[in-house]
Amino acid sequence: MTELLSSVSTFDDRLSTREAKIGIVGLGYAGLPLAMSFAETGFEVTGVDLDEARVSALQQGRSYLVDVPVERFGQIDGRLKPTTDYSAVASLDALTICVPTPLSKTRTPDLSYIVSAAESVAANLKAGQLVVLQSTTYPGTTEEIVLPILEASGGRVGEDFFLGYAPERVDPGNATFTIKSTPKLVAGVTEECRRRTELLYSQIVDTIIPCSSTKVAETAKIHENTFRAVNIALANELALMCDKLGISAWEVIEAAATKPFAFLPHYPGPGLGGDCIPIVPHYLAWRLREYGYSAQLIEAAHEINARMPMYVVQKIGDALNDAGLPIKGSRILLLGVAYKANVHDTRESPSFEVMRQLLLRGGEIPYCDPWVSEFELDGVLHSSVEWSREQVGGADCVVLLTPHAEFLEQPLWEHARLVVDTRNAVPDGDNVTRI
Repeated sequence: MTELLSSVSTFDDRLSTREAKIGIVGLGYAGLPLAMSFAETGFEVTGVDLDEARVSALQQGRSYLVDVPVERFGQIDGRLKPTTDYSAVASLDALTICVPTPLSKTRTPDLSYIVSAAESVAANLKAGQLVVLQSTTYPGTTEEIVLPILEASGGRVGEDFFLGYAPERVDPGNATFTIKSTPKLVAGVTEECRRRTELLYSQIVDTIIPCSSTKVAETAKIHENTFRAVNIALANELALMCDKLGISAWEVIEAAATKPFAFLPHYPGPGLGGDCIPIVPHYLAWRLREYGYSAQLIEAAHEINARMPMYVVQKIGDALNDAGLPIKGSRILLLGVAYKANVHDTRESPSFEVMRQLLLRGGEIPYCDPWVSEFELDGVLHSSVEWSREQVGGADCVVLLTPHAEFLEQPLWEHARLVVDTRNAVPDGDNVTRI
């Protein structure tokens, strides 16, 4: 007990004096902003990532994320030290694992990145070290997957090392809700694990919300994203229904949103994108199958949202048909392939499926995206064209998929023959069709 009390004092003191060495495993959309936040608060931060291109960029003071502008590197005085070598873990007081958890084609969670990271950390585990999992995953992962791997190193949780869970709540491109201003959920395998996790994140986050168990925190994170997925599915289905009724779903939603209580507006679109909303609900659905439970609402929401790219293709076909044109041979300019406005992120972007289906139907499909200069689709490299009057006027149909600020600040819609607007961002006109 005396040894544990000494450990507590040392850990707390090192955090309060900024002497503690912090580690971030995985320097992607969640990990790099987190690493920068600790470095900007005065901590020496070691960032571990097996992607040599990422590490090289950071070593040269170059950023690859919109949320980490290069100017921020000038504020940390070299306190972020990126590396591909896991042996650096042995010198850390606390570290957070921020690796991806993708789904397979059968919508089964792939924990290989978490397992690999946990095994590498375990091989370099330091006595008294706090390890926090931040990756979004199914309920039970922290204690059923990560804990046994760390205990295999010979230590005992709550005494020799400490294990917590603190899900990420990053919204790329959101300047209002940052890591600091967004409340942080934290949990631990033991009470001391939770306390240390809470203390760690309180250094960079204004509001900490402790949860009674890691499973509660894991499930809360999934519920947040499931809430969005289900309500977006409702908005998307409303668009499908209003299309049948011959009325505007956008007008219906705005009318309903005037109610000052018990309604939160969500809006239709071309489909879901990003690495959370289209994916995370399936972690819970998959987990519940082990208990003989079918998450029917999650599955139904997925089916509706997954249908939207084809609905967009249908609307494009209808608009062209009304103008006496087929998709085959028509030049259809797609605006935006990032999954949301004003970011570079194309993960799970519905724009890709829209493009794929239009190409299969014989269309000529250029795209314009000021944030994504090129991307590969089905083995073919596509490059962005300019956002210009010539490109808009030369297209048989212009399709707004991602409402980047550049498109809205320089509206060229009056030069388009036809516009299909999936975001309700284009002014009304005889040439405009909305989903």
